[in-house]
Amino acid sequence: MNQSPQTWLPGDHQPGSHTPSSADDDRLVLADGVLASGVRADVVLRGSVVADVVPAGQARLTGDEVVELDGRLLVPAFVEPHAHLDKALIADTFPNPAGDLNSAIEAIVDAWATLTVEDTITRAVTAARKLVMSGVTAIRTHADVIPENDSKSPEALAEVKRRLRGVCDLQVVAMAYPLTGSDSAIGRLALDKAIGWGADVVGGAPHLEHDPGAALAFILATASEHGLAVDLHMDEVLDVSVQHLAELARQTEQSGMEGKVTASHCVSHGLLLPEEQRELGRILASSGVSVVTLPRTNLFIQARGVEQAPPRSLPGLRALLDSGVTVAAGADNVQDPFYTIGRSDPLETATFLMAVAHFTVDEAFGAVTSGARHTMGLDPIRIAAGSPAELVAVRASSIREAIAEQPVDRIVIHRGKVVARTSTESWVAGE
Repeated sequence: MNQSPQTWLPGDHQPGSHTPSSADDDRLVLADGVLASGVRADVVLRGSVVADVVPAGQARLTGDEVVELDGRLLVPAFVEPHAHLDKALIADTFPNPAGDLNSAIEAIVDAWATLTVEDTITRAVTAARKLVMSGVTAIRTHADVIPENDSKSPEALAEVKRRLRGVCDLQVVAMAYPLTGSDSAIGRLALDKAIGWGADVVGGAPHLEHDPGAALAFILATASEHGLAVDLHMDEVLDVSVQHLAELARQTEQSGMEGKVTASHCVSHGLLLPEEQRELGRILASSGVSVVTLPRTNLFIQARGVEQAPPRSLPGLRALLDSGVTVAAGADNVQDPFYTIGRSDPLETATFLMAVAHFTVDEAFGAVTSGARHTMGLDPIRIAAGSPAELVAVRASSIREAIAEQPVDRIVIHRGKVVARTSTESWVAGE
């Protein structure tokens, strides 16, 4: 079978719709979509919100702009809560033959000696467009803020954010290191510069710091001072003795940052005994700390060389969910030294959650939609009047089928406008 994808983004001619005859009657009708409940409906958008949901065939008016969904599944748009757009698409140029985390870090440090701001902008825009085409309308990307980087990432991603305005919401995390130890002055100055470039979130990797507790305190204080959120790479090691989540929760409450802090990766949490996992989950839930799991990259890069019963390299996700922690999931790295085969599709992330973490369909889908939006501080999406018009139509009859087949055929709506459309043509011999 041959499949030829055809993709449209703003700036291209958009097939399958017509322009309204009067700007005064500015309605966009998503006609004949299938909701998650199985009901076929017309969804009317006005401006950047959902105005109405009515039975299929009842919404069209003269002058409307109409997008024919033709029975596609219409669901809330996907969210990518943890990307590294500044590193994307360099796997062939800066390989990681060993495949492990330390080798990936060494490869990216070497890469920054030759990567330019202009190149980083080009790659990041390409990677972000791939996410939008997959149905993502909100992205949180980490930006390296390290001595070897010389502020290339925050500068580049500030421009990427400008270029993608109107296509997706983009949050930039200043991932700063080192913030403690003999070189801390360099790291802290670089973080100040990154905030000056417009970073939305303060990040870092406390478990790699000379003094993890002091690094946490500095990051939380800096974020609070500038009115920013926090998103940290936490305990990304298969060492049960590396446990900093309880301290993060304690300092989050102490600093008054409840509900504004995210812990990403949290790999070593999954090595704890079940009751210890649940207890830490209760502590995190009480302090409003969300957790982002990155199953694809962590499965790829962790447990290298472990030949017998390798750990799954994930936090104790069931314990976290049962404890009331908001859990989101992301793709993490895309074709770089950390994950050389990464792909920008939240539906693929959902399949990993179901296969490896044994999530249900609803749990997996929620991790790449509602859970991820909550983590990014964004309003929830419902296909109902008054909800933000952040939607994606997928050629599938149910969420389960969409996760299973990950169809390329998608129509993406951001702030009430179609911002991407991909379709396929299929042919099989004998037809």
